[in-house]
Amino acid sequence: MELDINNIDRETLIAAGALAALFLFIKVLYANTFRATLKLIAPENRFMKPGEAFLVLIPIFNIYWNFELARRMSDSLTNEFYDRKIAEEEFPGRSTGITVAILYIITMLPLPVNILMGVNLVYFFYFFAYWVKMNKFRELLKDHNIFLSEQQEHQEEEN
Repeated sequence: MELDINNIDRETLIAAGALAALFLFIKVLYANTFRATLKLIAPENRFMKPGEAFLVLIPIFNIYWNFELARRMSDSLTNEFYDRKIAEEEFPGRSTGITVAILYIITMLPLPVNILMGVNLVYFFYFFAYWVKMNKFRELLKDHNIFLSEQQEHQEEEN
């Protein structure tokens, strides 16, 4: 079956546009999680500015940026957890982030459809696993901030 781009019906174009908009919306939420996490990290511990998380939305450049995002987030979290004396995995999220970046490249290769569908399923699994992991780290930092403020209030009451 050959795809004739000139004879695509309107409904198919609308469905493709809606799907593309949905994927863009998901990627914006994904990038926002990284931005929010970075905002909770002390500036001296960051390896990137919070707004740079949105560079993952730039087509073609994101091939490179996915690797940088995984590395820089991991290094930033490592520094922050060390300063806060929070016991967490070494290089938090790095292996999952690198896996997402590699799978993203593979999804763009001209492979047979059945292989490409399998790779896309694995990619989406790791993509969401990485997103959930970063959100978990964000929640951990938020909870630690609450703990520190409560501890400070308690100390002020004693004095």
